[in-house]
Amino acid sequence: MSEKEELTRFGVSFPAQLIEQFDQYIIEQGYTNRSEAFRDLARRALLEPSRLRSDQVVAGTIVMVYDHHASELPSILTELQHNFHHSVISTMHVHLNHDQCLEVIAVRGKLSELRALHQQIQVLKGVVYAELSVTFVDEQGGSSHSHR
Repeated sequence: MSEKEELTRFGVSFPAQLIEQFDQYIIEQGYTNRSEAFRDLARRALLEPSRLRSDQVVAGTIVMVYDHHASELPSILTELQHNFHHSVISTMHVHLNHDQCLEVIAVRGKLSELRALHQQIQVLKGVVYAELSVTFVDEQGGSSHSHR
């Protein structure tokens, strides 16, 4: 949260049992107060895929696990990422065991394009898991490579 951002206080009513469970969640997750936990939950709810527009620019990851022995799969995945070169920022490849690889693809672009890439990955024979996770991108913040 930006230091310049104004905070608004409001009251929330909870049944006693629910607030006890929420307080336990706060402890388990390492939050220092309820406000931080509520802010994170609100942000997460606003990032639900059904709430985002297809033309919205987002950034995120596609995480997949696949059998690297599946016929031609590594080559197909590489070619697919090249086809989406404008959306793929970086990849990380991890050998989980003799048969399985985990790959994390950092992506940025229109949500519709990232969903298309994810969909094409998840239907490939040998891909056992593929998940797209995104967050908002503030396009008003200047260059995509600048850090202030």
